[in-house]
Amino acid sequence: MAKTEVILTQSVIGLGAESDHVKVAAGYARNYLLPQGLAIPQTAANKRRLEVLRQRRAEREAHDFNTMSELAKSLSKMVLVVTAKSGEDGKMFGSVTAGIIADELKHQFEVAIDKKKIHLEHPLRALGEHEVELRLHPEVSTTLKVRIDSATPLPKPLETPHVEPKGKEAGPARVRDSARTKEAGPAKAEAKRERPLRPPRAEKKPE
Repeated sequence: MAKTEVILTQSVIGLGAESDHVKVAAGYARNYLLPQGLAIPQTAANKRRLEVLRQRRAEREAHDFNTMSELAKSLSKMVLVVTAKSGEDGKMFGSVTAGIIADELKHQFEVAIDKKKIHLEHPLRALGEHEVELRLHPEVSTTLKVRIDSATPLPKPLETPHVEPKGKEAGPARVRDSARTKEAGPAKAEAKRERPLRPPRAEKKPE
C-alpha cells in the first residue's frame, strides 16, 4: 500500500497533533485528511507554515493545561453523591462505573468529562465514600470524592421498653418505713415522761 507524508494542521486521535509530520496511507490522506482540512501535503512551501502551526499548538496546549488545572481544583472540593439499591443488610446491588460517574458529574455539576479520564481499578461495589482518580490532562490529575448512598432505607432497630429494677422501687418504701420509725421514737419517749409516778408502798409496823 502506497504511503505519503503529510503535516497535520489539527489534532487527530491516534495520529498526532498539529505540526506533526506523519506517514499515512495515500488513500487515507487523499480521501479524508486533506479534504477535511486536517492535514496538508509535505512540500517545501507548506514547510514554511510549520512555525505558525507550532505556535498555535503551544498556545492550545497552554490553554488546555490552565483550564484543566482550574477544573482539578474545583473537582477536588466536590462530593459526588450517587444512589444505589441495596439489601436490608446494607449490601449494594450492582456497581458504580466510570460511565455513571461521568453522567452524574454532568447532571449534578454540569461538568463534562470523558469517562476515559476517570480512572477506576474496578467498579465501586460498596456503600460509603470512595476516592476516585481523574486524569484530566497528561500533566494534571486530581481526586474526586464519590459517596454512594443507599436508595433503600434501612430498617429502624426495635426499641426495647425500659423497665426499672425492682430493687430501686423498694427503696422509697424503706425510706418511708424508716421515717415512721424515727417519728415513733420521740412519741414513745414523750409518753414515758408524761406517765405519773406510783406512790411509795407503806411499810408495815411490827406488832
